[in-house]
Amino acid sequence: MTAPAIEVTDLGKRYRLGAAAATNLREAIGSAFRRRVSGKGSFWALRDTNFTVGEGEIVGLVGNNGAGKSTLLKILSRITPPTEGSVRIRGHVGSLLEVGTGFHPELSGRDNVFMNGLLLGMSRADVRRQFDEIVAFAGVEEFIDLPVKRYSSGMYLRLAFAVAAHLQAEILLIDEVLAVGDVAFQRKCLARMDEVAHEGRTILFVSHNLTAVQALCPRTIWIDKGRVVADGDTRRVLSAYLQSAGESDSPGERLWAEGHGPRSGELELRGARVRAQGGEPSAPIDLRTPIDAEFAIHSAAAAAISGIGVQLINDEGTIVFDVGPPQGLADWSAGTHRLAVTIPGGLLNDGSYRLALHLYRDGEMVLDLPNLLAFEVLDTGEDRDGWYGKWHGVIRPRLDWRHEVDRDG
Repeated sequence: MTAPAIEVTDLGKRYRLGAAAATNLREAIGSAFRRRVSGKGSFWALRDTNFTVGEGEIVGLVGNNGAGKSTLLKILSRITPPTEGSVRIRGHVGSLLEVGTGFHPELSGRDNVFMNGLLLGMSRADVRRQFDEIVAFAGVEEFIDLPVKRYSSGMYLRLAFAVAAHLQAEILLIDEVLAVGDVAFQRKCLARMDEVAHEGRTILFVSHNLTAVQALCPRTIWIDKGRVVADGDTRRVLSAYLQSAGESDSPGERLWAEGHGPRSGELELRGARVRAQGGEPSAPIDLRTPIDAEFAIHSAAAAAISGIGVQLINDEGTIVFDVGPPQGLADWSAGTHRLAVTIPGGLLNDGSYRLALHLYRDGEMVLDLPNLLAFEVLDTGEDRDGWYGKWHGVIRPRLDWRHEVDRDG
């Protein structure tokens, strides 16, 4: 059995608050006194972190700002040491943690390429063999002999990514490569990452662009407040991550015992759920999957309801649609009624949604449940041609296109 490329065991990193370097004894004493009085002298950016990454895996790393992702990458890159626990790396590491990390501003682009290659353990011959491809990828041929301090941030990024991605490091650590750069460069970066992954090298990819994570990473680790919350199949981890950021009082399924559900007169809601067709309420939902919304409504008397309305509302508060049974509910009898409606696949945009339920009698709303259910729609990354920005529009229908050509001659 092959040993993992990255092995993280009981890892922790503690930082002192306000621990800027003191210039004299008075400042050092004052800083120590303030930490002692406030009782807030340090915080743990990472704590009890454990995971392994196998050789050749491409793994996403997600979490809110301040969750500990960048701290973890800095420890893996040996930029900063851990406070406790251990990290074992098997192979050379190439990292792109921020624009131009590891570049010396006074050296030329050419010198920085060779210096980074040598730091990664490559020979000058190895770097020379990759050099033309690196420069062409970065698009800085005219400026390669200028000091990099004169580069724009875009040029810095392009060259930094090109070096990290083309030199033959077995392990590649990338933090928000999509944060800077135009659409064309984003496509090049992601295409290169895909090539690197298929070459059998190991990638740890940190990004807030969940579409890119979904498209590139079969496995994802979710970190929150310095701890691993979930680790596994990307679709399931991202679904849980997105739901955690949504409305906590609006899950994908709700069930009530008799007499405990939302009610109005003779009507009581006993259950409601939204799910990918054929799946469980907690299962991920992607753009192409039909979505079933189901409701169980108990009626103590006949004709207690004359209409039902279901609203779908996106994360911007826009009502995507407001629908009800086209035939109405004329045959409403006493008993428990189970109603279901299917939202077709290939209709919605990716993002967060909530379902509202309204019950009517004789044209008057008798039960209003504006935040009944919530769910996330994930982008599969298909049909994007290497671009992973946010798709515009309230909906994103998958339409049939026809293409005909009247050829000359």
